[in-house]
Amino acid sequence: QVQLVESGGGLVQPGGSLNISCTASGLTFITTAMTWYRQGPGTERDFVASSFKSGTLTNYAASVKGRFTISRDNAKNTVYLQMSGMKPEDTAVYYCNYEQHWGQGTQVTVSS
Repeated sequence: QVQLVESGGGLVQPGGSLNISCTASGLTFITTAMTWYRQGPGTERDFVASSFKSGTLTNYAASVKGRFTISRDNAKNTVYLQMSGMKPEDTAVYYCNYEQHWGQGTQVTVSS
């Protein structure tokens, strides 16, 4: 079965950087579209970024464009989210997604 496991969350100061990752199993990773979502306190789960066509195409939410970068290592079945210029409003649980499958999430907190 498909499994998605996120890692790398933590506490970061405003303006700082943090990288999170998601390792997948049970799927043909190189052909899949992988997506990051996030859910802040008291909010709905929102789209953050997607990686398509083996990583040659990407798409970002307007709120993170220019600050976040999605990338993938197809040999390791892993998708990454590099976050920089972080803001308190980036505080959320970040989830990895493939079709109807979700990871358990990783907490990212931006605070001084």
